Amino acid sequence: MRWNSRTKKRRIPPNLSNGAEMSKLRNGLYEGMYILSATLSDESRKKAFDKIVEGITQKGGEIHKTFELGRRKLAYEIDGKREGFYYVLFFTTKTSSIVDLWKEYQLHEDLIRFMTTRIETVPETLEFKPLKQPIG
Repeated sequence: MRWNSRTKKRRIPPNLSNGAEMSKLRNGLYEGMYILSATLSDESRKKAFDKIVEGITQKGGEIHKTFELGRRKLAYEIDGKREGFYYVLFFTTKTSSIVDLWKEYQLHEDLIRFMTTRIETVPETLEFKPLKQPIG
C-alpha cells in the first residue's frame, strides 16, 4: 500500500487489487463471545442464541463448537444490567460476512455485548484463570 500525498489516503497498487478481493472470499476460523440479557426466560434466551447461530449459518458459516458459560456478573453495568448469560462459539465463515454479522448483532435487542476474533485452532475445553482477590 502506498500513500497518495494529495489526498492523504492509501492507494492500492493495481497488482494487489485482485488479491484484496480474493481475501474476502476466504473462510476464516473465528471465536465469538456473546452476552445475552440475564432477565430473559430460558426459552427466550434459547431463541435469542438460536438467532445468532442462524445468522452465522445463513451466511454460509459452520459452527464447530459451542460453550455455554452460564449466568455471570458483568465487570461493569451495561444499559442498567449487572448480569449476563455468556456463550462462546467457534465457527468458520467467509471474512466478508463478519461485517454483516456485526450489523445484525447491533440490531439484536437481547444481546448486551459481543466480540469476534480470528483464531488458529478450536480448543477442546475452555478454561479461565481465577481473578486475583485484592488484599485487605
